[in-house]
Amino acid sequence: MTGFQKEQGVPSVARYFRRAGSALPYLFRTLRLISLAAPNWTAAWIALLLVQGFLPVAIVYLTRPLVNGITAAAASRAGWTPILWPATLIGAALLLAELLRSATQWIRTVQSELVQDHITSLIHDKSVAADLAFYESPEFYDHLHRARAEAGYRPIALLETLGNLLTNGVTLIAMLIVLAGFGVWLPVALLASTLPVLAVVLRDAVRQHEFRIRATPLERRAWYHDWLLTSGDAAPEVRLFALGDYFKSAYQGLRKQLRRERFDLARHQGAAQLFAGVSALALTAAAMVLMVSRTLAGLMSLGDLALFYQAFQQGLSLARSLLENVGQLYQNSLFLGNIFEFLALEPQVVSPEEPAATPACLREGIRFQGVTFRYPGAGNIALRDFNLTIPAGRLLAIMGPNGAGKSTLVKLLCRFYDPDSGSINIDGVDLRSFSVEELRRRITVLFQQPVRYNSTVRDNIRFGDLAGVPSDDAVRAAAVNAGAGAFIERLPDGYENLLGHWFEKGAELSVGEWQRVALARAFLRQAPVIVLDEPTSAMDPWAETDWLRRLRSLAKGRTAVLITHRFTTAMLADEIHVMEEGRLVESGSHPELIARGGRYAEWWATQNIQ
Repeated sequence: MTGFQKEQGVPSVARYFRRAGSALPYLFRTLRLISLAAPNWTAAWIALLLVQGFLPVAIVYLTRPLVNGITAAAASRAGWTPILWPATLIGAALLLAELLRSATQWIRTVQSELVQDHITSLIHDKSVAADLAFYESPEFYDHLHRARAEAGYRPIALLETLGNLLTNGVTLIAMLIVLAGFGVWLPVALLASTLPVLAVVLRDAVRQHEFRIRATPLERRAWYHDWLLTSGDAAPEVRLFALGDYFKSAYQGLRKQLRRERFDLARHQGAAQLFAGVSALALTAAAMVLMVSRTLAGLMSLGDLALFYQAFQQGLSLARSLLENVGQLYQNSLFLGNIFEFLALEPQVVSPEEPAATPACLREGIRFQGVTFRYPGAGNIALRDFNLTIPAGRLLAIMGPNGAGKSTLVKLLCRFYDPDSGSINIDGVDLRSFSVEELRRRITVLFQQPVRYNSTVRDNIRFGDLAGVPSDDAVRAAAVNAGAGAFIERLPDGYENLLGHWFEKGAELSVGEWQRVALARAFLRQAPVIVLDEPTSAMDPWAETDWLRRLRSLAKGRTAVLITHRFTTAMLADEIHVMEEGRLVESGSHPELIARGGRYAEWWATQNIQ
């Protein structure tokens, strides 16, 4: 037994045929996708395949005059004359086949690259558009993992299969017509002999697909352990705590489970294919005995026998190949269904059909009113009946312990999620009334864990406002305002210096320097609302003091929110709001909160700040 859930009993052949029919929509969608990605290349590819499909028939058909010519020449000693023209035509057909095969291979390569890039682009578009809530779901990661895995090679496999299917289908039809001249029953018998193969390929395709679905969580977990063993991010702890053997053992255990299931599938496939092959071989032997008997009786010439043998053998081989192509096409369609399932995921956070105008400058401010929110799949409520007013043009600080819900406010304000109940208003208008894109254009945020882009310093900063096409002066000003100008100038290539260690000549920054680059990115966007989540958490005290001196001027004219654990940062705000367990428990200026003797005053005393 493996770690996977086994099916009870042996599924019937009818089930596989039903599954084959259910995959047809995926096939048609895939064909449409291919034609959209590379229309001209697809047309040329089909034309070449059709020609290639007829060439084997021409070669087989020319076998009869060639063999009869050889027989006549041997009997009359007439030399090469009787066989010259069929031999020449066969040689020309073989040469043309090679030329077409080479051209088809080149076209298929171009076509497959275009299709792969098109599908990858669709996956990227869907990933960017997906709600953040999707990233809280293991099911979403399963969909994404399968879609990304299949996008890499399934389009190429599908094109290969479609090409073989078209070429073999054309050739098989022509071969069946040739065989019908020897007896109408021969094409029927040949096709009947392939039914066991059809059952085998359909069953194998279904089992492979079902295995893939079951295996996805284990494959992702195995990938995660592989990442822990090979990633620079995890390397210090893996070495310090001697975790290498543990993660290696976990990885190998998962791989053993996957191998066992694959070996079991391969064993059953081999046995079924052997049975199908023996059945076809028995039919071939019976047909040949009959035709040799007719030749010995003088009812057929040697050329007729040679033509029959080649036509029957190739027909049988083509029929089996065609059914295998059908199975592969079915399997690829099932797997490409993973991509279509992923692409069918629809975000819930969307813009209204007729969005309200987003204010370029706030007049009243932002108001959280009775907001309750729980992250998807989470047990605890992040915000409970939360109320907060942020007046326009003011600088507010929000403090509270970890898990109080501070960062959740940022995500709701940016409308990465919608609240379960209550509303969030800007100048009296619900956020859900605005265009999502325009709303986010009006907000700039320093996130608690900002992204470290392995690109140039300039890119790291200008990513904050690509749509605004920021000038070099604007990028430099944002860096200076964030306290990053000095260390950037010390880099060998300044603002053109690569950051991070993923690529050659990249410079690794300290945690505090990375944070100031992220601050510069946030400052670059001249949005009316600025939210800074733990803006000084990675700064040393003197860097923090220098930056805090400039904060007021940087926030002038904007509605600013500071989320912080540091009293030195919070004290600069016009008003401080204290959160606990998803609720607002007290508000006021620093002196007012100290005088009140509540939670803020308790934390202040604990910090021993004079």
